[in-house]
Amino acid sequence: FHHPATHTVKILILGNGQVGSTVAQNLAAIPNNDVTVIDIDEKALQETGSRLDVQTVFGNGASPFTLERAGAEDADLLLALSRSDETNIVACKVAADLFNIPGRIARVRSSEYLEYLSPKLENNENGSLSIFGITETISPEQLVTEQLAGLIDCPGALQVLRFADDRVRMVIIQARRGGLLVNREIADIARDLPDGADCQICAVYRNNRLIVPTPQTIIIEGDEILFAAAAENIGAVIPELRPKETSTRRIMIAGGGNIGYRLAKQLEHAYNVKIIECRPRRAEWIAENLDNTLVLQGSATDETLLDNEYIDEIDVFCALTNDDESNIMSALLAKNLGAKRVIGIVNRSSYVDLLEGNKIDIVVSPHLITIGSILAHIRRGDIVAVHPIRRGTAEAIEVVAHGDKKTSAIIGRRISGIKWPEGCHIAAVVRAETGETIMGHHTETVIQDGDHIIFFVSRRRILNELEKLIQVKMGFFG
Repeated sequence: FHHPATHTVKILILGNGQVGSTVAQNLAAIPNNDVTVIDIDEKALQETGSRLDVQTVFGNGASPFTLERAGAEDADLLLALSRSDETNIVACKVAADLFNIPGRIARVRSSEYLEYLSPKLENNENGSLSIFGITETISPEQLVTEQLAGLIDCPGALQVLRFADDRVRMVIIQARRGGLLVNREIADIARDLPDGADCQICAVYRNNRLIVPTPQTIIIEGDEILFAAAAENIGAVIPELRPKETSTRRIMIAGGGNIGYRLAKQLEHAYNVKIIECRPRRAEWIAENLDNTLVLQGSATDETLLDNEYIDEIDVFCALTNDDESNIMSALLAKNLGAKRVIGIVNRSSYVDLLEGNKIDIVVSPHLITIGSILAHIRRGDIVAVHPIRRGTAEAIEVVAHGDKKTSAIIGRRISGIKWPEGCHIAAVVRAETGETIMGHHTETVIQDGDHIIFFVSRRRILNELEKLIQVKMGFFG
């Protein structure tokens, strides 16, 4: 889905829930976007309409009449983000067949649909996607599960992001006394790392303020450090910032919904996993469908249950129900009863700010993760991934460079010779052919066609400048 920069982009958003309204807020803030939100909840629509610069249409978004009223005739993009998979799939089909809307993205929650709609199936040359008229699917549950699995694999991390087919990871970690680099200059890290290991420290947050690091910056205890490294080197970098943790073995998951079940399935062969689910029938279903997980039927805020299950020996407790308050309470209780690390899913952004780093070690916000994924689909040019960092105050972006010296402002030039927008820092470059990973501090690196460039962007407002710089001049398409 590409569009010229000057053209007004007409976007229809179906679903005014937390995901839909947050996406609407993000997209309405970008110049040249004309956003319309469709929903069946009139009161919530009025609230969104008064708060944001968007049009609102009341009605069922899968209905051709509603889509027509919303201006589907000349829309560029449909984002079907309602809570109902069926509504989203039908809306994409109608948008494709009746209105020829070029971009059609569906939020799909059910794993059955996702497996069927996956473009990766052998016999599926985008077959089932095109039958349903969907150009891209987005699954918040899958994205959140991957994020959680990454956090569990990397003890001590507050956020783990993967780029370039997991060749590069970006990790946020809090420096603790006992880390080799604490109270030393960043430049010293090169002496400590084993041969061949390299990393790029992209940002240091001290008392919630961003410090753009130089080789002379001294790391102090309590700093939140954002660094990038090749996936296989992450383990070598972490001891620089905090003492070695005992390895994670025991995991307890509160909530056996889509995310809890998927996470348990992904972890149960490598870890000792227990899952608590309050609905008897769902608990039975999970027990039948998992191999090595102990399923407990009950409430995660039941102190006796937690005590009986040796909560004080649990390495990671994950509160993953659909209810923010319940997640907060069970995570606080688990921490109080001795669980080493607690992770909670919290949807309401006002809660996220209150809690993170306080008593709950990590707060995961599904909407932020989902929005990053949606933004990656609708940003111009070859943007592969957009990940919000630290509750959306900064972003990590993966871009593919295309063209040659004539058509591109960056290809054939050294990193140091390109005038990057202020606040935009290169974390790593991954060469397409060789898969070689080069850290951003090697500023003599020459950008080549097909390179994946991973940026840390400290101010979201500069994205347009970055897009203009990366964008291939029109001669490339001629």
